[in-house]
Amino acid sequence: MDQKQLYQENFDRIYRFVYSHVRNREVAEDLTSQIFLKATQSLDLEQSAQSGSAWLVRVAHTTVADYWRAYYRRATTHSLEALVEAGWEGPSDADLSSVSTRAADRVEDILLNLPERDREVLTCRFLLHLSVRGTALRMGVTETNVRVMQYRALRRAAKLVESAAQPKSSHVSPHPQCPPLAP
Repeated sequence: MDQKQLYQENFDRIYRFVYSHVRNREVAEDLTSQIFLKATQSLDLEQSAQSGSAWLVRVAHTTVADYWRAYYRRATTHSLEALVEAGWEGPSDADLSSVSTRAADRVEDILLNLPERDREVLTCRFLLHLSVRGTALRMGVTETNVRVMQYRALRRAAKLVESAAQPKSSHVSPHPQCPPLAP
């Protein structure tokens, strides 16, 4: 198989794969061309068409991963540089202690309003930084069960946060057409 044939047979599939991961036409076009350049430089063209296609998919996967890695590294660096250029000197110790105290209080409130099993799984996973396996061993359940419990506990916690953020109305009329009753 020659390079032209490899390109013609695989371009659409590779481009669609890349586009589905970046959702930007120009970036997808650039990455697709990079993929074919990388692949043709290191691909043994005597291989079968099937193994050449599989090689292209592997190259596409690593190229997209490299793109996102670089993208997020760039975004973090640029935003930090912009803050420093604007005169920011970093957080003071007082800022950090008040923020961490408020955050810790908020986390404690949320955990106290959850069922015991939810508290236990979230504490193991996020406060004690245990792995899924470590949490499963500690709780005496399977790893799959830990994942399910963690998912459900996070959903319950999110609902608690949402309900706390919504304003409470004191007088609600049972009939939407009628004005609320005076206190």
